[in-house]
Amino acid sequence: MKKLIILCSILVLSRIVLAQSTTYAILPKPNKLAEKTGTFTLPNTVKISVDDEAVRFIADMLAGQLAKATGRTPSVTTGKSGKAAIRFESAKGDKLGAEGYALRVTPKQIVISAEKPQGFFYGLQSLLQLMPAEVFSPTAVRNVVWSVPCCIIEDQPRYAYRGLHLDVGRHFFPVSFVKKYIDLIALHKQNVFHWHLTEDQGWRIEIKKYPKLTEVGSQRKQSMIGRYGENRYDGTPYSGFYTQDEVREVVRYAQERFVTVIPEIELPGHSMAILAGYPELGSSPDKIVPVATKWGVFDDVLFPREETFTFLQDVLTEVMDLFPSQYIHIGGDECPKTQWKQSRFCQDLMKREGLKDEHELQSYFIRRIDKFITSKGRKMIGWDEILEGGLSPNATVMSWRGTEGGIAAARQGHDAIMTPGGFCYLDHYQADPKTQPIAIGGFTTLEKTYGYEPTPDSLNAEEAKHIIGVQGNVWTEYMLTPEYVEYMVWPRAIALAEVGWTNKDRKNVDEFKQRLAVHQKRLDFLNVNYFGAPINNKFQYQMPTQTASKK
Repeated sequence: MKKLIILCSILVLSRIVLAQSTTYAILPKPNKLAEKTGTFTLPNTVKISVDDEAVRFIADMLAGQLAKATGRTPSVTTGKSGKAAIRFESAKGDKLGAEGYALRVTPKQIVISAEKPQGFFYGLQSLLQLMPAEVFSPTAVRNVVWSVPCCIIEDQPRYAYRGLHLDVGRHFFPVSFVKKYIDLIALHKQNVFHWHLTEDQGWRIEIKKYPKLTEVGSQRKQSMIGRYGENRYDGTPYSGFYTQDEVREVVRYAQERFVTVIPEIELPGHSMAILAGYPELGSSPDKIVPVATKWGVFDDVLFPREETFTFLQDVLTEVMDLFPSQYIHIGGDECPKTQWKQSRFCQDLMKREGLKDEHELQSYFIRRIDKFITSKGRKMIGWDEILEGGLSPNATVMSWRGTEGGIAAARQGHDAIMTPGGFCYLDHYQADPKTQPIAIGGFTTLEKTYGYEPTPDSLNAEEAKHIIGVQGNVWTEYMLTPEYVEYMVWPRAIALAEVGWTNKDRKNVDEFKQRLAVHQKRLDFLNVNYFGAPINNKFQYQMPTQTASKK
């Protein structure tokens, strides 16, 4: 009898959880949500009020979206109007933090409270996700009951850094798509767009002082197609870069959505696009170095000469003028040491500086860059290879080769962002490769990504504080179009968004999938070509492939 009672209780509880997950299908999941009876229905004339002019633009975002979807334009007023249907109300104290919010829905009114604009913005995202999916429609939808289930939410993120990356070096994507990418980052309460702007296969950002970076470095004569080992090429020239005005436009767009854009300028490896225009920065000024047409890792790298440091300081100065982000990413990964080992200059430099091997020479290189970035009031991020030969004093480590780099950095008192390939690389296959478009390799399902825990158990409480967040990475060797990128990124990036926002004791993969099923209807209105979407035929299928390299 007791077993039957327990079983019945489990079934009832499961049904309650299922009902809540579909009624309150918010992604990422709020950390506190109390279900209440009843619903709020939008009146024919919607009034929105804000008590702080600094957040009026967020209320205007809501009004604009409601106007598009309902065909009725709400009014927005500034002041303490208790009669408004939807109120943005400043919270007292510091309970919610910079990104936290409270959302209270009653049959008569909706109130979003926060201490900072970011919190109001994230409260808005949750409110929109409580409404019918049609609220994301770009045009008016008729015969919809615009209701919101009653509830009380108190919510704030688990990690301060919640990022999504995009490689535009292998394949270039227009500003319009970059903006859509940022919209989706913001919708899922992520707050960092890591823009991978330079690669062996293409330099994608205008630098005024060094025009050959785009005149030469942004163009390659052809691209690989098919399996990596087949060495087949399309014979078609490929090019593209962002002007500084376009970069400013993207940064400004992201700021309005509380997304920080972190630029990545690769060094000292993955630099063939630099050397194509400025070979004197590599092994020989007389060497012809083409922009790479093949994917992978190459021996041609930057040399630690004073001319190289002057060049990089000039480039980074222009980059920092364009990007106000606290962090500047310098790559630092996959730098072969072959040419350094064969160079009299490098070997003499190592003796002069007391460096025991080429790994320490790379550390010397990175420390020089770190010192310059720090002198400009910024912080440097690098891939976990920057640990080799001794970590730069002020560096933050992005751990991609598993979790070991992040653990080592945290134990040394350095901040770390966790992005291990097995969980966070969204260029991996997400289903049986025989059924999927070409990808770089690997196998990372939605469930595996969702199950990732960024803070390792092996760290003590003080060390664990240095794990500041998590990021999904998107390398685009085989992603030729925006639709292809969307197919690979979503919904796995949504799973990572929940990993970064929601406390681990609140997570449940089955319940997540129930909310995701509702959320997919929103993505349909947003015209996102996610895995499983009805529009998945928007890109060309190719045979599966695999490479040994991350990039």
